[in-house]
Amino acid sequence: MSRLSIRNVGKIFPSGRRGVPPTEALKPVSLEIGDNDFITVLGPSGCGKSTLLRLVAGLETPTSGDILLDGAPISGPGADRGVVFQSYTLFPWLTVRENICFGLREKNMSAAQQREISERFIAQVGLRGFENHYPKQLSGGMQQRVAIARALANDPKILLLDEPFGALDNQTRVLMQELLLGIWEQAQKTVMFITHDIDEAIFMASRVVVMSARPGRIKAELPVDFPHPRSYTVKTSPEFMALKARLTEEIRAEAMAADH
Repeated sequence: MSRLSIRNVGKIFPSGRRGVPPTEALKPVSLEIGDNDFITVLGPSGCGKSTLLRLVAGLETPTSGDILLDGAPISGPGADRGVVFQSYTLFPWLTVRENICFGLREKNMSAAQQREISERFIAQVGLRGFENHYPKQLSGGMQQRVAIARALANDPKILLLDEPFGALDNQTRVLMQELLLGIWEQAQKTVMFITHDIDEAIFMASRVVVMSARPGRIKAELPVDFPHPRSYTVKTSPEFMALKARLTEEIRAEAMAADH
């Protein structure tokens, strides 16, 4: 059984204004994501990829279809799904450690357990020495490290990331890709990662899912067979470039369709 099953899920947003038709964001979409799978979802702006993630997160309700996590239907947000957005969504009045421990406190874990878990993830995301800093004292990349550590500390069944590195400069973005991929290689979490960056989609994924222009549907699924641990040097390989060329054509066609 797949860890995550998306079965004929569609989403229509009502306009709320007389005479304005509703917006069909997603045509019925079906997707199976296995245990320890790292799926990247790629598509042109407005294709519904973030809507799909929000449906899995329980932040939106499908108009049609079902979403199952380990066989149980998703009916709202839950601790079994860790979510990281492009905006850092940290609590500005909490320190790095306190942000990471937020979900652990909600689970009524002891202070000793919270400290042990937070220490592990602080080290894993490279933030030792910044435990008592507040978000405003951190760079964008460091804040996103905290957000990832906070999501992982809760030990979710699946990690959902919506363009988490989109606001970062290119060099920081590349380093964050390597950091997250390294964590996944160790922890083997199931991951659904939304991006509009083709290089990022290929480098991170075990499988790239390509979405069409709105209303979004799944146009293609391409396996990525590069071995792990995966080095940034794979980005210059002929195999990587061939996959990039194919995905570029797929996305270009959809972007042009959206433009028309």
